[in-house]
Amino acid sequence: MTPDKKPKKGKRKIRDSGERDIMDSRKAKTKDTSKVKRSKSGGTVAPLPADLRGPDTEWWYAFLSKHAELHKDAFSGGNAPVPSDEEEAFRYFFRTSRRTFDYICSIVRDDLISRPPSGLINIEGRLLSVEKQVAIAMRRLASGDSQVSVGAAFGVGQSTVSQVTWRFIESMEERARHHLAWPDQERMEDIKARLEAMSGLPNCCGAIDATHVIMTLPAVESSEDWCDPAKNYSMFLQGIVDDEMRFIDIVTGWPGSLTVSRLLKYSGFHKLCEAGKRLNGPVRVSGEDAEIREFIVGGMCYPLLPWLMTPYEGENLSAPMVNFNARQKAARMLGTRALARLKGSWRILHKVMWRPDKNKLPSIILVCCLLHNIILDCKDELLSDIRLPDHHDTGYKEENCKQENPSGKVMRETVTGHLPTFEAVLN
Repeated sequence: MTPDKKPKKGKRKIRDSGERDIMDSRKAKTKDTSKVKRSKSGGTVAPLPADLRGPDTEWWYAFLSKHAELHKDAFSGGNAPVPSDEEEAFRYFFRTSRRTFDYICSIVRDDLISRPPSGLINIEGRLLSVEKQVAIAMRRLASGDSQVSVGAAFGVGQSTVSQVTWRFIESMEERARHHLAWPDQERMEDIKARLEAMSGLPNCCGAIDATHVIMTLPAVESSEDWCDPAKNYSMFLQGIVDDEMRFIDIVTGWPGSLTVSRLLKYSGFHKLCEAGKRLNGPVRVSGEDAEIREFIVGGMCYPLLPWLMTPYEGENLSAPMVNFNARQKAARMLGTRALARLKGSWRILHKVMWRPDKNKLPSIILVCCLLHNIILDCKDELLSDIRLPDHHDTGYKEENCKQENPSGKVMRETVTGHLPTFEAVLN
């Protein structure tokens, strides 16, 4: 179906991982180069003695001291937002362990050394270390705080925060792409097996969902293109995730005024699926000898397609339909939880962005997705309170696409009829 109206073409940068063929080398090896001493006190984070610190930890202790100075009650114990344990405090501020942080530094080190932004000299007259530059950029992305606020916590100016963050984003966008790639067939078979064990859906390859990144725009740039149904100016992020909530495909750069179904149709992923170049792996055979092709699952805002299974609608659904909906939801919620974790971890995507450059915003979104995946690939753990307490798109009503492809209906009926057979095998 041809869209009634396409958004106006501007200089908007579209990030669509479905249009790229990127090697998947997620299993990047990392090396634990530092062992962190944990504080046993209930008050402040206890720094390590100088002779036990690694060579590049000075910035961390200076940051802790500055943060304590700016927020005198932050380490007072009780219900303090910052953990007193040093390793957990590091995760609180930068979302990663020191080991994963060191790995991220290794990705961007050459770029930050060989092409440093101009004027990166701190108030002590020394060049900023790679570690401090990465910390500044990751704190800006993790907190969503203003450049002035982040700069104050590191003893640098607003301009330095801006330069450092953008140089980090440029380097990550180029050097860390292998952490967000469509899986090869061997990896996909593992994903399908785990999703089937979790939900019972055969040949399911992942879950799709979308969210709005809200922003303010100057009056001269405001237009209906960017004004979404909630009356916010926003940019879309569509993500497809695997069984571990890892992003394996994203689309961003499109204005929030689009419907979710139209966003899907404009994506490179849709084009590849329709051309038979994606979700084209081995078929499964149902108990009735019907073929079940590879597919992903999505909510009611998406069309029912042969490769995209959505729930049954209406009241008085049959028992098999109810069973399918429950199992489809179990898999589909992986996408919802992944976006909630993404925006909870990298709060710059959750807060209202103040007049962002719409050409640069897709790169910021992409790098946040890369950092999300790196944390998973490095087997890192987030603090339990990082995920958003509410839905990732609070304030938006769920759309209802109501488009049902005839072949998609047949495919959904085949999967639905297969589920009791699968249950019998399990029992």
